Amino acid sequence: MSPLTRLSGQKHFFLTRHLSSSTASSKLHDIYCFKPPPSLSPEKPQTSNNNNNNNKKKQKPEYRPPSSLETNKKPLRSDLPFDFRFSYTESSPDVRPIGLREPKYSPFGPGRLDRTWTGVCAPAVDLKVKSVDDGVGEEGLDLEEKRTVMREKIQGKPLTKAEGKILVDKCQRNKTKKQINLGRDGLTHNMLNDIHNHWKHDEAVRVKCMGVPTVDMKNVCTQLEDKTFGKIIHRHCGLLVLYRGRNYHPRNRPVIPLMLWKPHEPVYPRLIKTTIDGLSIEETKEMRKRGLAVPALTKLSRNGYFGSLVPMVRDAFLVSELVRIDCQGLDRSDSKKIGCKLRDLVPCILVTFDKEQIVVWRGKDYKPPEDEDEQFFADRQPFDDPKSDMDCIKEKLSSDETRFQLDNE
Repeated sequence: MSPLTRLSGQKHFFLTRHLSSSTASSKLHDIYCFKPPPSLSPEKPQTSNNNNNNNKKKQKPEYRPPSSLETNKKPLRSDLPFDFRFSYTESSPDVRPIGLREPKYSPFGPGRLDRTWTGVCAPAVDLKVKSVDDGVGEEGLDLEEKRTVMREKIQGKPLTKAEGKILVDKCQRNKTKKQINLGRDGLTHNMLNDIHNHWKHDEAVRVKCMGVPTVDMKNVCTQLEDKTFGKIIHRHCGLLVLYRGRNYHPRNRPVIPLMLWKPHEPVYPRLIKTTIDGLSIEETKEMRKRGLAVPALTKLSRNGYFGSLVPMVRDAFLVSELVRIDCQGLDRSDSKKIGCKLRDLVPCILVTFDKEQIVVWRGKDYKPPEDEDEQFFADRQPFDDPKSDMDCIKEKLSSDETRFQLDNE
């Protein structure tokens, strides 16, 4: 027998043996229902799927804007007796716009305030209940009286000089870093809430005024006292110290709804017309060329203090009829706001805003205002007592002299 036949025979023997063993094992499994022990064939426990599901991170809910989270709540009601505006110092209720840049979407959010938004303000008096010709003026007077009563109730007994000096000393820069910055937008509505948050911990708060609102500091001070019911006890240039009042309590603070976004400014009439009143087109062009060639009175810096700008322009008008103010580095909207304030406070006529300059003309029949001292404050002024320390010393000396004369008699 050859070796090849032997190998083929052995392979055939092993193959038949393997088949017979596999069939035998299958018969044993069918007859005895043999099951292997769990150690040989471990099954995965069912609790593992639950653990994997628990280990997975929970998916975050989809983002919803703040206005949509409180749609089911009742609208907020505020008893503050004044109209809600975005800025109380940079907008005037006397000037009416000629149009709106957007639909009348309330910046407080849909359904979050019980006042209607007119596109400029949220009035305290409902215009739908009363017409413009009937009762709105009387309601305005009632609101003003209500503000004065609330302010007198909160202020209580006035501060003494010693108490005022202590509060002013606590608000100095070397004592505290807490302050509120009043910038280009002026006294905004949400800033009222910030002031009351500061008053929750301190009796007085430091307010730093910068930029456009400092042109008319008297308006800033009156609006701060009128809208917050506080009192300014010290002022040095653009730094103010605002006192909350003797009877103020944080638990009784007024409800101030917050604005969720800044509304677009409405459209106002043009500040500069094609021709100046009383002049022809050629005279207007010639005046604009001469105004840009005049030496600059001053250069305004960004976020600077402009409290002395109006007196400077008035003094310059005594010498020349045209005044130029350099506004390089300022936004065009800021220069327009400054020009609008100069037109009302000096008063004067706006000529041009070209080349980042403000050119004003005093007019043909210019007369300096007589009530200049009543319109503006000094650069440094304590607001606690109208009488100065020197007046008190003089009164004390005069009283001592009268006593001495009576004793000699």
